[in-house]
Amino acid sequence: MSRRENYEEKTEKLLEPIAEANGVEIYDVEYVKEGSDYYLRAYIDKREGVNISDCENVSRALSEALDKEDFIPDAYILEVSSPGLGRTLKKDKHLAKSIGEEVEIKLFKPVDKCREFAGVLDSFDADSITILEGDGKRTFTRTDVALIRLALDF
Repeated sequence: MSRRENYEEKTEKLLEPIAEANGVEIYDVEYVKEGSDYYLRAYIDKREGVNISDCENVSRALSEALDKEDFIPDAYILEVSSPGLGRTLKKDKHLAKSIGEEVEIKLFKPVDKCREFAGVLDSFDADSITILEGDGKRTFTRTDVALIRLALDF
């Protein structure tokens, strides 16, 4: 397990009781370096959508828990937010909740001279993701998918 994965896993464990106490669910946790700064990001969600108070309450409690455990030696910026409307679907639980939703898929390499596809998420398994596109279905190998996210429909 990489250092990043270890930090994310430990943070998610610390976040579980905090999320439950605040009536939100954990969408994702990520530890990333952007430029010279490290960011620890916790994405929270709930059925009716999260608000600024939810983010503030979770952020304060998580910050205290992280200070107490002190397992990340680097300086980092803690951010707690909603995953947003065009949320990235990284995990199987994200895909499962999004069956029947419009998605955008970006591939690492082109298929039929195209790297971007859109359609309704139909199904997925350990190896593939299938969308309904026009009159038919299109299946992608998961290892070929660089990004899948909910489509923004305005």
